[in-house]
Amino acid sequence: MARVIEMPKLSDTMEEGGIANWLKKEGDKIDEGEPLVEIETDKATQEYESPEEGVVLKILVQPGKTVPLRTPIAVVGTAGEKYDLGALTGGAGKAGASAATQVAAPLTTAKVPTKPATPAVTAQPVGGGRVKASPLARKVAAELGVDVSQIVGSGPAGRVVLRDIEQSSAGAPAAVSTLSKPSQPQPSAPLPTASTVGATVTPVSMMRKTIAKRLTAAKNEAPHFYLTVSANVAKLEAWRQELNESAAKVNAKGGSVAKVSLNDAVILAVARALRHHPQVNASWQGETIVHHAEAHVALAVALPEGLVTPVIRRAEALGVREIAAAARDLATKAKDGLLSNDAYTGGTFTISNLGMFGIEEFTAIINPPQAAILAVGAATPTPWVDDQERLVVQHRMKMTLSCDHRVVDGATGAKFLQTLVSYLEDPMLMLV
Repeated sequence: MARVIEMPKLSDTMEEGGIANWLKKEGDKIDEGEPLVEIETDKATQEYESPEEGVVLKILVQPGKTVPLRTPIAVVGTAGEKYDLGALTGGAGKAGASAATQVAAPLTTAKVPTKPATPAVTAQPVGGGRVKASPLARKVAAELGVDVSQIVGSGPAGRVVLRDIEQSSAGAPAAVSTLSKPSQPQPSAPLPTASTVGATVTPVSMMRKTIAKRLTAAKNEAPHFYLTVSANVAKLEAWRQELNESAAKVNAKGGSVAKVSLNDAVILAVARALRHHPQVNASWQGETIVHHAEAHVALAVALPEGLVTPVIRRAEALGVREIAAAARDLATKAKDGLLSNDAYTGGTFTISNLGMFGIEEFTAIINPPQAAILAVGAATPTPWVDDQERLVVQHRMKMTLSCDHRVVDGATGAKFLQTLVSYLEDPMLMLV
């Protein structure tokens, strides 16, 4: 008997989903639990396993289309079976059927006259099977015109991941492409002028839509205020160097000990400070405020299509090397599109570090329902008047705490930063 498969809810904040790529075509047999389609959510592009077994009778929503949750996207049944889509969906299938029959109108973009557009390349199966590649790797490969079937994957079981695509395309010129907009046909674009030659119009991804909606709401609804401090990180750097020197000795003997970055040490200091300041480790719930006993620290990780915030659970109970290993693992999996939605949920405080890009100071927008976010800048040699009123040069790092005034008052945020600075300037304090 024919059954419909609907657009699933793959994240707690997902309201609609986009079809990135069908892994089965009409007429193919599908087993329950077998990957059926790659769906672009507000957080990532991920494979969706079929909840049904049978034959794919009809694909209702074509790649590039975005539809609300619970919209029928496919029909599964027995081979050659006749079915009434309207009866199966109670009329809900009309939108899906319409999406299946519509042909996306090409959105004309200006192209450099002397360099034709590079078409997206569809990966061909190697040895008769489907190429193993993460959804993010497939998406970036298509944008860069890279054939994933020609790439040796470095991921688990030879899976092609994002870093493989980046290495393969290193040094290749960026393609100026013609895009198809997944929506109703648009009027023809005007002829390119001198100011538009070379421009590329990019459809807004699900992730970018969600970032825009959530951060606009956060900025408009949460009354932000900002507290900026700087810390002398000379002792922290010395401690970190000692840790890494001992790690190098262990690794030289065949061990596996994670190296510690400055950001890892900041995560530890923040988590230990939150333990003493639960008023900052809090969430706004409208009628209530939740003060969390555990510090689930979210890390801002930049991806080609947007920003994600995977979470280190119970960071206050971890050692700095455990934090370093967890942070590396989360960042690598996020960039390779291998994180589950659970990895992004439950954060109680966020750290955004742009110091590795040379940014000395900035402010960040709070990630709701969290009450605060810490923006970390680069550690730089800075003229400073010390306790003995001598002008010296110190290795100092600026940090700005963005606070939701509905939850955190100025004095509360200041006390948290005092504790944090004391830990960064004397890391032994946070180890007792």
